[in-house]
Amino acid sequence: MAGLTHFDGKGDAHMVDVSDKAVTARVAVAAGHVTMAQATFDMISDGTAKKGDVLSVARLAGIMGAKKTPELIPLCHPLPVTKVAVDLTLDPELPGVQIEATVKTTGQTGVEMEALTAVSTAALTVYDMVKAVDKAMEIGGIRVLLKDGGKSGRYEAT
Repeated sequence: MAGLTHFDGKGDAHMVDVSDKAVTARVAVAAGHVTMAQATFDMISDGTAKKGDVLSVARLAGIMGAKKTPELIPLCHPLPVTKVAVDLTLDPELPGVQIEATVKTTGQTGVEMEALTAVSTAALTVYDMVKAVDKAMEIGGIRVLLKDGGKSGRYEAT
């Protein structure tokens, strides 16, 4: 279990003690996408989904998801999130929706999980909003693009 901080010496899961870590500015960016049928893409693009404005609802859901991360992921610390931005972009090449979330805090641990949860929640909401017409949609590509701040420094996906 060496290197896995969420396990103690006996191998039991536990919340990491961050009390001795420095308080620093931290940011994380995550991304993902939802692919769908062309007709579903057109419906979202045209704003004719029966449940309403798909992208606006998904954006709000992503923000809420980031804020509720410690309630969903058992070993995440509750953090004073200072910024959550969720961008959803229609991508005709997929066809589908590209999702990117940026989360910031000033604290003792990073916000990668909050950014990933924001993207996941936004993607699930896109699915929920139009599943009546396209149950074959796929959610994918969810990953951390950027993490900065703290002792481990900066990570940028290649």
